[in-house]
Amino acid sequence: MDRVEKCREKFHTLFGGEPVNNEGTDPEFMRILQRFIFGEVCYTGSLDDRMRELITITVLAVNQTLPQLKAHVGACLNIGISPVEIREVIYQCAPFIGFPKTLNAIAAMNETFTANGIALPLESQETITEETRHPAGLAIQAPTYGSEIRDRYAWLPGAFKNAVPDFLTDFGFGDFNTRTGLGEKERELLTVVLLAALGGAEVQVCAHVAGALKTGSTREEVVCALVHAMPYMGIPRLFNALNCAKDLLSEEE
Repeated sequence: MDRVEKCREKFHTLFGGEPVNNEGTDPEFMRILQRFIFGEVCYTGSLDDRMRELITITVLAVNQTLPQLKAHVGACLNIGISPVEIREVIYQCAPFIGFPKTLNAIAAMNETFTANGIALPLESQETITEETRHPAGLAIQAPTYGSEIRDRYAWLPGAFKNAVPDFLTDFGFGDFNTRTGLGEKERELLTVVLLAALGGAEVQVCAHVAGALKTGSTREEVVCALVHAMPYMGIPRLFNALNCAKDLLSEEE
């Protein structure tokens, strides 16, 4: 198949319709967009449609491109991704993009859920209590990241020396990574994409590329995830992520 045929096939799979030919106010732009994303990028690399759509909604949530987020939440449902999986992808953005932007993404997601007859709220995925929140978060954080953050910020004054690393452990790992609905490998790979899409977080991109490799992703899968995110976040952010993680992602000699 050529890329026009591939675009038609992938677009139908995801959205149940036909890509633009000459319809609408900007058919030339839409043909460029659709044929590149759905006819080329979606067929490059090993990741399946499920993981690609989870990557897509991650980047759209980060960028706050909410109309497109609604469309791709619909695509997720069309290919059999569960509402719980979609929700977990959006929820775990909070430590990185903040609560207000995450709430915007949740509202867009829930609007699509409601339009598809999905009852809210969804079933709980919590596994922790107030008492287990810290040790459970640390049990996920420590094997992959050790005490790096606590050591790095030991210079902070007063209570902040412990509060800042504890916030990361309890909030970032305890509140979110302990939840069911997504696996550790998936969460780490999506975190790489999320940080790349943010821009200016290359130190964290590098750390989480290492984390993704430790939790089971291959170099090819990490590169594929970043390349798949590129049409939604732009080429410069792809190159920034690839450049900062080059030593981790290069093929071994």
